[in-house]
Amino acid sequence: MIAISCDAVATHEAWITDIVASQAVDGDGLGFPIIGDSDRTIVESLGMIDGEMKGASGMPMPARAVIVVSPGKTVALSILYPATTGRNFDEILRVIDSLQLTAKYSVATPANWKDGSPCMLTPGVTTEQAAADFPDHEILVVPSEKPYLRITPQPGKQ
Repeated sequence: MIAISCDAVATHEAWITDIVASQAVDGDGLGFPIIGDSDRTIVESLGMIDGEMKGASGMPMPARAVIVVSPGKTVALSILYPATTGRNFDEILRVIDSLQLTAKYSVATPANWKDGSPCMLTPGVTTEQAAADFPDHEILVVPSEKPYLRITPQPGKQ
């Protein structure tokens, strides 16, 4: 994990001290680096400026972005929060768990899925593959009678 801030490094150091104290963070510091981008080159190139929210100086505030890069060095997830909205780190961790699981197995995670919950087989899994690789899967009966909603226990958790 890496953070980017439009503040100077000295400001980061003071902010880290405040966060560690106010949030009861264990250990020494935050555990990840913060890149100083006081000229806003990086945040502007990533589209991380909230044009609606202005700081005391009248400059647009940087938006709060979460970008997850895959092992193949592509963007796997990008969430841009307005400067006024905090991030939900439980959701970010849930998404990372899903990305890691779905990269390894031919499954998809439904809305509100949590680690250890049932998954769905992806459409590319044939009936034969489903029987061999996901022997405990179930096909949900739906009005259309199409067998596309195939639910399986989370792979690797049995």
